[in-house]
Amino acid sequence: MATIRHLARSGHRLYTTTLRRSTEQPSTITPTTTAQGWLFIDSVFPVQLGRWDIRHYIGLVRSSTLLNDLHDRLNRLTTHNFHVLSVEPQTKDGGVFVKFSYTPSPSESLDSLEQAVRDQLHGEGSLPSWTGLSNGSAWLVRGTPWREDLNRFPSPVLKVTFEGPDIHEQKLYQLLRPYGRINDLGAPVPVPAARNVLHGLTVNDTIIRLNYQKPIQAHAVRDWFGSHPKITLPLLVFLIGSLTYTIFDPIRSFMVQGKLEDWFDYRKYGIYQWFRRNALDHLNFSLTSSPSSSTASDVVVVEEGWKERQVAENSIKAYLTDTPTTVAFVHGPQGSGKSSMVKKKISELGRSTLIIDCRELLKATTDSQIVGGLAAQTGYWPVFTVLNSMSSLIDLASVGLIGQKMFTVLNSMSSLIDLASVGLIGQKTGLASSLSDETQQMLSVVGKALHRVYISHRHGTQKRIQKEEHQHKVEESIKRRQAMMKEGTWHDGRLDCISGNGIMSELGIGDELWDSENTAADSVFTDLEKDSEEYEEQQVINKRAEEGSRKKKTEADVEAISALPIVVIRNFESKNIGGMGLTAKADSREEVLNVLANWAGSLVENQVAHVIVISDNRENAKKLSKALGSKPLNSVALFDADPASSLAFVRQKLHDAGVDVAFAGDEAKYLERLGGRASDLESMIHKVRNGQTVQQAVEEIIARAVGELRKSAFGDDTDDIKSKSWTREQAWKVVKVLTSKAEVPYFDILMEFPFKGDENALRGMENAELISIGTHDGRPSTIRPGKPVYRWVFERLVNDAVFRATQEIGFNEKQISTSETAIQKYEEELQRLRTVEELDGGWFRWLLGGRTNVWERERFLLRKLGEANRKVEELDRTNKDLKTIIKRGT
Repeated sequence: MATIRHLARSGHRLYTTTLRRSTEQPSTITPTTTAQGWLFIDSVFPVQLGRWDIRHYIGLVRSSTLLNDLHDRLNRLTTHNFHVLSVEPQTKDGGVFVKFSYTPSPSESLDSLEQAVRDQLHGEGSLPSWTGLSNGSAWLVRGTPWREDLNRFPSPVLKVTFEGPDIHEQKLYQLLRPYGRINDLGAPVPVPAARNVLHGLTVNDTIIRLNYQKPIQAHAVRDWFGSHPKITLPLLVFLIGSLTYTIFDPIRSFMVQGKLEDWFDYRKYGIYQWFRRNALDHLNFSLTSSPSSSTASDVVVVEEGWKERQVAENSIKAYLTDTPTTVAFVHGPQGSGKSSMVKKKISELGRSTLIIDCRELLKATTDSQIVGGLAAQTGYWPVFTVLNSMSSLIDLASVGLIGQKMFTVLNSMSSLIDLASVGLIGQKTGLASSLSDETQQMLSVVGKALHRVYISHRHGTQKRIQKEEHQHKVEESIKRRQAMMKEGTWHDGRLDCISGNGIMSELGIGDELWDSENTAADSVFTDLEKDSEEYEEQQVINKRAEEGSRKKKTEADVEAISALPIVVIRNFESKNIGGMGLTAKADSREEVLNVLANWAGSLVENQVAHVIVISDNRENAKKLSKALGSKPLNSVALFDADPASSLAFVRQKLHDAGVDVAFAGDEAKYLERLGGRASDLESMIHKVRNGQTVQQAVEEIIARAVGELRKSAFGDDTDDIKSKSWTREQAWKVVKVLTSKAEVPYFDILMEFPFKGDENALRGMENAELISIGTHDGRPSTIRPGKPVYRWVFERLVNDAVFRATQEIGFNEKQISTSETAIQKYEEELQRLRTVEELDGGWFRWLLGGRTNVWERERFLLRKLGEANRKVEELDRTNKDLKTIIKRGT
């Protein structure tokens, strides 16, 4: 059994074809004088192309009329004693099966019978059709009629099945050609005639079975897509990118706006607040976290008795109540309460606030985690970071593949994921874009959401103002009406409706006065004084109206500023966060900070939001200044409190806790060791509340700081110190100098050994909060301990004999190594000078009393060599004594 697929197209033939079919058998031939056969008449009903085709209902409505008309026409046929036996509609194929009887002629073939029937039918007029057009034709059924109601609909593709030996293609063409042109190149219209006429035909002992074949198979679509990747992949990329960009970006902007306006916080809804007031509060139960659940690292805002903080608070308040033209940069030592102060001022204003914590972002170990962390903090959703991982896997796979074809396919897949992820996560995956591009695109969506928040608040404010103005007008109208009633000048128009129209309407007007002006019309000349008073009163009213208009305009401007959201960027630091893991790329941290700085600058430039950046180090302001261009940065500095403010703060806190401490004598002196650092003062207050004395609390804080500083400044081992930007010798130099002095000149430290102009080491110590660098006129001027308590910590380290001896030995050995290197250079230069001594006059010039240039240089080198040699000897003796101290352990 074989299967051959052909395409057949229907259409009227302008000529007839007579074929020899010696092997063909009629449908039904009896040995009697009459025989029976079948005709198929097409185009009577609409051809049903599928279940969705509603045209066949039209044919069903006209079925009775069409069949009766067709039956009458067929009964009028006289050729070969033609007689209709039955008419059976095949509506799905658009035709009718006609069973007839006839008298066969031995000298004529079936073709002549078919042609005679067709000619006589056309001679009677056009065949009935559902469209009313004469486009039908009659075909003699040469096989067996197959009348079925399966869901198999006409198709331009016919599936031919052979039951027996294969039939030659030419013979098959001759069989099918009379019913329509066969075309292998196009997709023609369905031809139900060929299927209904030739089904079951026996040709050369082979039975032909015909069935409709769907023009497009599922696997054909799949195969075509797979065999044309250069067309399908770009098309698929374009469709996915366009669809996702159109759908997901508005959703993300909506989600960010919802986070800013607390749409998803159940505690902000009135039903929850009512339920809490009437149920939860009575049960002493709350769904929110208790204050004790906060981390120990949180620092309570120092509110009372802190004069230095009031200046910073006023600066923040002034910035938030003015039009945003620059970024507010709040900097100060760690633990000074910067974040708490900013949070307090924002909560007083009650404005929408977006907080981005750079510390959480920079803890990430991969770029995908950075993107996910930023999305979580901003409310950016949905985000599909898995596409980044897929792109990374494809990158790794393509590195190991050599075949150019496979490499091209992988590149296409990577591009597909990149462009698809532009819509899915708002950025490309990293194959064709960097981390900075990804974060820029995310923050761009966040910026649009911030603008929508501003518009929403502005509209709400305007509606509230309009409502208040309308309410004010209503109240004024009521007051004016009441005053007219008291004067008897008020007339109620509703009385006119009751009284009627025309003359009857006069009944609605009583003796009441219309208004004050008409009442006084007869006494104009006698009431000049009253008119003058009214004029002056009107002038006062107009003046008040102008003042009210200006006041409303001012209020509108204030409301416009208060509608702006606030963006707070915390922990804006480029240093390693708490020793956490590094990101996937070495420069990922700087990329993120630069993108945030540029984004902050764009927000204030477009007046979308107020932006406050919080940092422990003032050096980080350089990134913001670069992003702002020529605009100055609004810098707000927080410092440690002075002794008087610190003492007042501690007393107040302890008094509130029910602990009374006199702070006289030693207690006040111990408190001064902590300085004015808020975190240290809070720690001491906590310890005193738990039963310790002030002396014990301060000593414990200093002891803990000694261990922390020893590890952070000098490292646990050699490998640990290599990861820092300074050496142990440089750290020891700073510690030893600041033990005896509260501050030292910056350049005195910078120019001396072991720094020798190495500013990176000092900047690294400042970032680690080991030291604090003061400025004067924008340049570094002084170096102080990073915390006030560090001065006492430095003293403890220096007074530790073993630790001091260890560090001094390392410091001296570094000096010895440097001196020996210098001595070697001096000796080498002296050797070279001996070779050029004769050229400079030699001994002869010296005997004459002259000094040669070589001799002067030799004297200088010999003096430096002697100094270096004596220094080495002295340091070597010192190291021997220090080693003795280490051996004794004291």
